[in-house]
Amino acid sequence: MATILKGRISLQVKISASYIAILLIVIVLMNTYPLLVSQDLVFRAKRTTLLGSASALNAAVAGLDELTEENVSQALSAVKAEGVSRAIVTDTYGRVLYDTREAGNATGRYVFYNELVEALRGSSVMYSVYKEGAFHSSAAQPVLYRNQVIGGVYVYEYDTQQASLLETMLGNLFSISVGVTVLVMALSILFSRQLTQRLGSLQDAIRGVREGAYNRRAILSGHDEFTQIAGEFNELVDRLQETEGARRQFVSDASHELKTPLAAIRLLTDSILQTEDMDSATAREFVCDIGQEADRLSRITEDLLRLTRLDSGVAEAPSLVPVAPVLERVVRMLRPVADEKGVEILTVCGSGTAVVSTPGELHQILYNLSENAIKYNRRGGFVRIQAEAGAEAAVITVEDNGIGIPEGDLPHVFKRFYRVDKARSRAAGGTGLGLSIVSDTVSRRGGAIRAEPVPTGGTRFIVTMPCLERREGEA
Repeated sequence: MATILKGRISLQVKISASYIAILLIVIVLMNTYPLLVSQDLVFRAKRTTLLGSASALNAAVAGLDELTEENVSQALSAVKAEGVSRAIVTDTYGRVLYDTREAGNATGRYVFYNELVEALRGSSVMYSVYKEGAFHSSAAQPVLYRNQVIGGVYVYEYDTQQASLLETMLGNLFSISVGVTVLVMALSILFSRQLTQRLGSLQDAIRGVREGAYNRRAILSGHDEFTQIAGEFNELVDRLQETEGARRQFVSDASHELKTPLAAIRLLTDSILQTEDMDSATAREFVCDIGQEADRLSRITEDLLRLTRLDSGVAEAPSLVPVAPVLERVVRMLRPVADEKGVEILTVCGSGTAVVSTPGELHQILYNLSENAIKYNRRGGFVRIQAEAGAEAAVITVEDNGIGIPEGDLPHVFKRFYRVDKARSRAAGGTGLGLSIVSDTVSRRGGAIRAEPVPTGGTRFIVTMPCLERREGEA
């Protein structure tokens, strides 16, 4: 039980872990992808804004042949660098000629920002980074006069507003992620527990059947695949239970049938051994009885072996067997028995009638049905055997006007060891297996057999068997 529980917990953990792993991947993507996209959009907007502001300042001083504090301040007096926190203009040596910052104004000093260094080398550059809750963006352009660099323009922006919006969005995403994570984890644990419980119920039922409890069933509600599997399992168990019941009944019946002649043989031999002055005639009679019981035991054994071969599926390859020669041989063998009983045998066989079988199987079918019709007939009765060929199947009919079979027994006559009248069947030497052998043989070859009463008295057995051989590959 501990091993089973461990297996269930392991499966539940695996399922829950797989759900949570997928969820975490989704959460990570949900919290990183929007951030990257938003930052990229902000960076693009900053690039446009800052480069535009730098270009405006550059255009104002571009007509000067030399940059000084006076002419730069005069040129930029009417220009407003909107959207920037600081604007600087330097000469070619990096000395600040113009600075919009009031506190910490760097006019007259030298600055060597990376952006300005690149600009003084003739390149326009722009950088933007998100850190410490703000966007830090800067851009620089060279100031040219007759294609010569005479200075540089530098602009800088410190933006907390858009950074705040981004942080608010990220905070909302994080809150949503936490809520979704908790909800999905709870649902995954719940669903995985339900799944493993349903699987555990099915496993318990399988274990019970394995231990021999064929009345065990898997009870699952719903309409999913597990319910369908449980239904298929229950149908399989029903068939197993039916097969087990039939097997036990067969063993019981076979044991009983074998025990009867053995008991008779034992009784007769004990009688011979215990009677000291038994005359030869009586001893001969007892020995004959022993021989008859031995023959009966032999017939039961042979019939059981035939049924075993049929159940095992081992059979000869079928072929198209003509009915007429086999029927003639059967009638020739049964004629002495029929004459002794005073029963007339009538045969009608259509020209060219043949069935897909083996000669031995066809002989067994005709012999068993005809022998039963003779044995359980009355003196002066008849047995009519008729075979006709159809388009795809041949019909063999064995009819008699004997004692008949009660309608309540007709559905059971093909069961093994079933007898309508047990005393009369044993007296006639029957084993109770003949009709079962016929039924199994006919079914194996794709045919069918049924029994019906004759209105005037007696019984009619109708056998339908294929008369066309299947080619290889046909269903």
